[in-house]
Amino acid sequence: MRNRRAASQAKRLRRNMTKAEAVLWTVLKARQLQGWKFRRQHPVGRYIVDFVCIEAGLAVEVDGATHASDAAAERDARRTQILNAQGFAVLRVANLDIYEDLDGVVRGIAAALAPLGPSGHSPRRRGETSCRRPISSPARGGGVRAAGGGGGRGGARP
Repeated sequence: MRNRRAASQAKRLRRNMTKAEAVLWTVLKARQLQGWKFRRQHPVGRYIVDFVCIEAGLAVEVDGATHASDAAAERDARRTQILNAQGFAVLRVANLDIYEDLDGVVRGIAAALAPLGPSGHSPRRRGETSCRRPISSPARGGGVRAAGGGGGRGGARP
């Protein structure tokens, strides 16, 4: 991460997630949603977004009761506009929706993700390389792990 202050703040937010964020994280972590990799409390520009899929250019923001005021709505709109300008689509999800309709929230996030990854291929599953061969790991009897290289937003993967 580029900025130490942002990195420190993001780390603090990851340790102190809200209940709604923790519930949503259980279905987004470890590439559980169609193989897409999500990060939680991740710095994007001057903001720290609740969840982001860098490959798909999607930020998911979990909004609690504090986002109901007109002033908060204006701040959220400005934040969304800035994130859009940086190449991210923003999906806002209410805490209540996570508690009452988690499956619907997950379907909404899945619909917002592109059907194919940035290189025109489906996103990789954990333990797969770009050529669909398993990564050798100590747990599988191998001693070498593949060096990762994310292509980033819109870039080709190795």
